[in-house]
Amino acid sequence: MVAGKSTAAVRGAWLVFEDEAGQSMRPPRARTWGRVGCTPVVRVRGRGAGRVSMAGLSCYKPGQRSRMLYSFHVYRGRKGEKKGFTWQDYRDLLIRAHIQLGGPIVLVWDNLRAHLMPPMQEFIEASKDWLTVFQLPSYAPDLNPQEGIWSLVKRTIGNLAAANLDQLARAVKRSLKQIQYRPHLIDACLATTGLIMDG
Repeated sequence: MVAGKSTAAVRGAWLVFEDEAGQSMRPPRARTWGRVGCTPVVRVRGRGAGRVSMAGLSCYKPGQRSRMLYSFHVYRGRKGEKKGFTWQDYRDLLIRAHIQLGGPIVLVWDNLRAHLMPPMQEFIEASKDWLTVFQLPSYAPDLNPQEGIWSLVKRTIGNLAAANLDQLARAVKRSLKQIQYRPHLIDACLATTGLIMDG
């Protein structure tokens, strides 16, 4: 991780952390209030298969406002429909980040299969003038601030018992957009990892 920070500082690059998450129709458990002795029950109306997948980038650079970019995919369980993100989706997200951030990127991400596919590695090699990649060790969510973003999203949708996949997708997207406009939350997710951006 220190190597990623120092590389970003030397190149004047954005330090970008990537991670992915998903939300199914089953609502996550969240705390709520209830009468003493009466356990609150949230009835789930939604039926059928489906899932909302998210890939996100937490972006940091000293002297710049922290940013969070994301890509979104709704899987409806139809035959022949892709279930999640492909290596092309990750490539496109990185290209969009490069354009929006307006500078080089030092990317820190995990060993997801799509990240390690030969076409993805070829793209990384062809983009080395603006993209440097560091792999996180396996099972190290505490080092990735994007995990904190997912925690905020899941807390926001709390006990939502979505009637259908579209309602769930709208709620998740609204939560992500709200976080985008609150850089202090994105900074707080970095602080929880113990990492500090030197200004």
